[in-house]
Amino acid sequence: MLSFLALPALTYAGPDLGLEYGQATGLGQSDVRLTVARLINISLSILGTIAVVLVLFAGFKWMTAGGDEGKVSEAKKILTASVIGLAVILSAYSISRFAIQSLYKATTGYDYRE
Repeated sequence: MLSFLALPALTYAGPDLGLEYGQATGLGQSDVRLTVARLINISLSILGTIAVVLVLFAGFKWMTAGGDEGKVSEAKKILTASVIGLAVILSAYSISRFAIQSLYKATTGYDYRE
């Protein structure tokens, strides 16, 4: 019974995160976790830009409706959907940022750097 309890302590060789394996391929020297974090941030930035463009489009459509209720209601629908989408994107950004920082600090012991 004692050997089963002592076995994990004997085989633990330290925090091997496997970062040197990616360097052997010649694909890049950057940490994989940082690359994934950058990809998430870039994709959420692109989605945020699209949502802002949709808000501007809805405003333009509303202003050029000329009093037509059909066009105004369509512009309101677009505006409502894009504002909800923007809120979802911003909350996804804050949640992913928190998760990335927490996981990076937990796996490396260092603060997250961009």
